[in-house]
Amino acid sequence: MDLFDFANNKNNKELKPLAERMRPETLEEFIGQEHILSKGKMLYRAIVTDNISSAIFYGPPGVGKTTLARIIANTTKANFYELSAVNSGTADVKKIIKEAEDNQKFYSKKTILFIDEIHRFNKAQQDSVLNAVEKGIIILIGATTENPYFEINNALLSRSMIFQFKNLSENNVKEALNNAIKSPKGFGYLNIEVDPKVFDYFAIHSNGDIRKALNALDMAVRTSSRKEDKIFITADDAKECIQRKMTLYDKQGTSHYDTISAFIKSLRGSSPDAAVYYLAKMLDAGEDPMFIARRITIQASEDVGNADPMALVVATNAMNAVHMIGMPECRYALSQAAIYVASAPKSNACCVAIDSALTDVRKRRDSGIPLYLRDAHYKGSEKLGHGTGYLYPHSYGGFVNQQYLPDSHKNTVYYNPTSNGFESKIKDRLIRLWGKKK
Repeated sequence: MDLFDFANNKNNKELKPLAERMRPETLEEFIGQEHILSKGKMLYRAIVTDNISSAIFYGPPGVGKTTLARIIANTTKANFYELSAVNSGTADVKKIIKEAEDNQKFYSKKTILFIDEIHRFNKAQQDSVLNAVEKGIIILIGATTENPYFEINNALLSRSMIFQFKNLSENNVKEALNNAIKSPKGFGYLNIEVDPKVFDYFAIHSNGDIRKALNALDMAVRTSSRKEDKIFITADDAKECIQRKMTLYDKQGTSHYDTISAFIKSLRGSSPDAAVYYLAKMLDAGEDPMFIARRITIQASEDVGNADPMALVVATNAMNAVHMIGMPECRYALSQAAIYVASAPKSNACCVAIDSALTDVRKRRDSGIPLYLRDAHYKGSEKLGHGTGYLYPHSYGGFVNQQYLPDSHKNTVYYNPTSNGFESKIKDRLIRLWGKKK
């Protein structure tokens, strides 16, 4: 059969994209998400027994959120409605709610409303479904790629179970690709020879998105070389059909915050390899390099501090380099700074010191600056006793023991240097000067 002969057949399902043709229709066909869909798991039991409650399906693209909703549609006895928040509005929701009320009133039948991309609904649009969910008129299933705690109204969240869908494994993706080659719904009617490296390449570069992998396979089958009735798909074909590994990163969404969080924690946790990986992920996704440079500079003080004072010097110089050079070359300065901060000894003593002092400034009574520490440079200051009794440290070899804090804060300790890196020397010197403070 010629590859393009099927286009003349009006009823041929192969006119649909491969990803749509291969969409699972039953739980048995569903691939991945075992953490929520293994037999015995609550969601699996709810679907099988037709007792699904309102739920939010949250996860990256191409991992099965919409597919699972449609499987529920195939198995439930309830009326099932599907909307996309991209092209639907409040009027569509209200129309379905009215039909749901009638079905419940006259036929005692449940209604499930699936809203894809629900995060695209604004607050008012989300509120339009809230009352119906509260009264049990509809069961809401929402699918979103964005963190529901950021994008979904709290009132809806409190009435819904949240199920997080994870990136699919490479084995999951390869299973889907193999199914597509063999299944009559896919390319089972064709004679195809696939280089073993093709599926590996698709699995890696789809980043857990089965839809992207199947689209790439679809393109490969339709464009690869043919000899008689056989189609040959090579590793080079694969590279052209899925040219670049996706970086899951949205500068305004969850992935942005997750990645920068992982980056910061890697710096703090002294893992230069992880730090440079997340740095690369952010740069590859187009993150503002100055944003990254500022974060490195903050960590140089917050997490390294006086354990290695050079960390701040390196970080601020990297930020200057980013400002003067820009991408792509400034990635070298960012890499150097991130690796230095991650590899440096750690201390948050300076961070703790200023936060503790700020707490006292805001909440604790201050008896006033000791008179001998007050400004004595203006006329009449001596009559007020300002500066009288002040001991000039350089007259005593550089240090003299005198009280600097107000009487109300006498002997309060804010800075507790650690024994890490250079800060251990600072600690030893302060002990020599002041003795060991409580």
